[in-house]
Amino acid sequence: MKIIENDKVKEKLYIEKLENGLTIMVIPRKNARKKYIICGPQFGSIDNKFILPENNEKVELPDGVAHFLEHKMFEQRSGINSLDTLTSLGVNANAYTTNDHTAYLYEATDNFYEALDEYMDYIQNPYYTDENVEKEKGIIAQEIKMYEDYPEWQVYLNAVKCMYKELPIRLDIAGTVDSIQGITKEMLYKCYNNFYTPSNMVMVICGDFVPEEIIEEIKKRITKKENKVLPKRIYPNEPEEINEKEKIVKMELSNPIFCVGFKDRVEENMVKKHIAVLIILNTLFGKSSKLYKELTDENILLGALEFEYEFSKEYAFTLITGQSRNPKKVIKRMNEEIENAIKNGLNEEDFSRNKKKMYGDYIVEYNSVENIARMFLSDYFKGINTFDYLEEYNSVTKEYADGILKNTLSMEKEITSIVEGN
Repeated sequence: MKIIENDKVKEKLYIEKLENGLTIMVIPRKNARKKYIICGPQFGSIDNKFILPENNEKVELPDGVAHFLEHKMFEQRSGINSLDTLTSLGVNANAYTTNDHTAYLYEATDNFYEALDEYMDYIQNPYYTDENVEKEKGIIAQEIKMYEDYPEWQVYLNAVKCMYKELPIRLDIAGTVDSIQGITKEMLYKCYNNFYTPSNMVMVICGDFVPEEIIEEIKKRITKKENKVLPKRIYPNEPEEINEKEKIVKMELSNPIFCVGFKDRVEENMVKKHIAVLIILNTLFGKSSKLYKELTDENILLGALEFEYEFSKEYAFTLITGQSRNPKKVIKRMNEEIENAIKNGLNEEDFSRNKKKMYGDYIVEYNSVENIARMFLSDYFKGINTFDYLEEYNSVTKEYADGILKNTLSMEKEITSIVEGN
């Protein structure tokens, strides 16, 4: 067992790779009331083309298969839904699909090991039939239509479509009402058998555990012994330039919402870059910034701006989202602020203050067993140890951030997505 200790948050990470290839990560929290477990494969919505190792068969999936598979995992041969079983034990269970991975989780204060029996059972024993797959199509179609009515989702999705021309990240994770009609039980089994293999999965456990003991409990419940060769994933060649500059749609809402995006590239040290981008955004547009005060005083920016820097091994981009009575005016002022900072550099005092504040906010994340487990799972699939963020913070200087600002918030890579009221 490998042990990694971080003195900054007084945490230890225990990592063990089992014989079947499953990686288990345990972050013990003595006297923590909640216990949290999350597990999943590196298989997400962008993994829709691959070559099978055993026969070189090229597989092309309809959009939305990874999400559809996540939905079907809870259904069991007995006819009882595992989600209902877990809920009856008093635990809070859920699952989600992202662009690059899928995750199954639950948190519990009591009955953790009773829930673990059911959890390990449904993850390892899928049950798909023609009938239950067909029934699920109606359920997921309703979910897709529901999200089509959410302005917040549409402004995000349109922003990604503006940035990306070929990469499947530009597609809705759930697919479309039409695309899911082509999903079959054979397709789901093929994806499960090839991607839900232990060597392509990681499990993260956080709570009041003795690492050796909880790992032994997991081993007792493992039935999948194989360690298969993974399919070769196929991703399209994505051009560096953006797909389109602007997209504006109309929906039912009181005030327009907007999203400014900057298409980026994946580099060697994405942790350091991630930290720098978020410090830059908070310095230029955060609640303590001069521009934020001006825009709110003028009553054209409604509430705080939200910042994201999303990346995986295949993509990276920055998003700034907000609500405004006059989005184009806000975006123009933001661009002026970016260009001024590129020309003159970030304000030293503002940079230092935001860097300290963000570090404090990040430390607070470690107060939650849920946040800890999710961070370690997501970062693992990016090839990152979450503790790396704590180690890299001090290395992010203003000079480094000034360089990242010039390369990352480039007007050539900027897009705008706006949802206006009807």
